Amino acid sequence: MKNQDFTTTIYVDQTPAEVFNAILNVQGWWSGLYEESFEGGSEKIGDEFSFLAGGGVHYSKQRLIELEQDKKIVWLVTESKLTFVETTNEWEGTKLSFEIFKEDDKTKIVFTHIGLVPEFECFDSCAPAWTGYLQEQRLNLV
Repeated sequence: MKNQDFTTTIYVDQTPAEVFNAILNVQGWWSGLYEESFEGGSEKIGDEFSFLAGGGVHYSKQRLIELEQDKKIVWLVTESKLTFVETTNEWEGTKLSFEIFKEDDKTKIVFTHIGLVPEFECFDSCAPAWTGYLQEQRLNLV
């Protein structure tokens, strides 16, 4: 069966180390569409941060659970409140995964929101939002 988790891939000119550090700087890229606020840390295993956007339209709290230097970063969503859907905690238990690969003279970033599937009410809003954050802002690397 085909994996239906939301995923997107981008290529950038920066090195895997630069990309890895940029991803760990969540405040540097997870912004731009709404007024956002961040609290907490996002750089070492066990760190937790919260994200609040649009005056409370989207709240989530993440814990860093996997970290492989210059290759992989995974956060577990431990709390969520999405006020634009009926099941406001749809994101709880999902994971935000970034895999980093060197390909020729580029760095490939594969983002997967593990558990964000088409059956989720928020999928039609969340998938384009992720695309905007990652594809259009390019993690603020370019």
